[in-house]
Amino acid sequence: RLERMRYSMGLWVVYFGTKRQYPELRHHTIILSPHYRELLDDIFNKKRLSGEFSLYLHRPTATDPSMAPPGCDCFYALVPVPNQLSGIDWSRENEPFTRRVLEFLDRRYIPGLLDNLATLRTLTPLDFETTLNSYAGAGFSFEPVFTQSAWLRPHNQSEDIPNLYFAGAGTHPGAGVPGVLSSAKIVEKLVCANVPA
Repeated sequence: RLERMRYSMGLWVVYFGTKRQYPELRHHTIILSPHYRELLDDIFNKKRLSGEFSLYLHRPTATDPSMAPPGCDCFYALVPVPNQLSGIDWSRENEPFTRRVLEFLDRRYIPGLLDNLATLRTLTPLDFETTLNSYAGAGFSFEPVFTQSAWLRPHNQSEDIPNLYFAGAGTHPGAGVPGVLSSAKIVEKLVCANVPA
């Protein structure tokens, strides 16, 4: 069954700190490409980096200023990209892609960003694959389509091997922190139910 599953897109993430604050930005900002359908086609079907991107911009210092030194800000930007099955060479593409994203943010949302960067770190689908052990660098394990969602994801207890349980983004109920924590709670209940009294 796992061989037939389709994997989610990859994620490219940049964490950065700035030497000044941007109080006009909220905690969460979602930026959608005007060509969203074409972008999804590039990511999922053509498996190539698009000329445009959509991104999620997170500014935790908007609600917790202690996340950065006084007078500074911290952010991360998350960009959906093709996963590692695309063959993209992130050792070659990461630097120009980082530049494109930062220039876009500087131009449209965070004026003066390039002149005020204090620190920066990126994570590519390759990092998701090698460091986080996510198959194919898929950001959310399996692609979030109906036939692979909720109860249709791999279940939390093996049907073949007794006392083998599964928790994580690739299991029921799904990806993301709430889904992963929920899968752990499900496994806890299954294990407790199977322990002799």
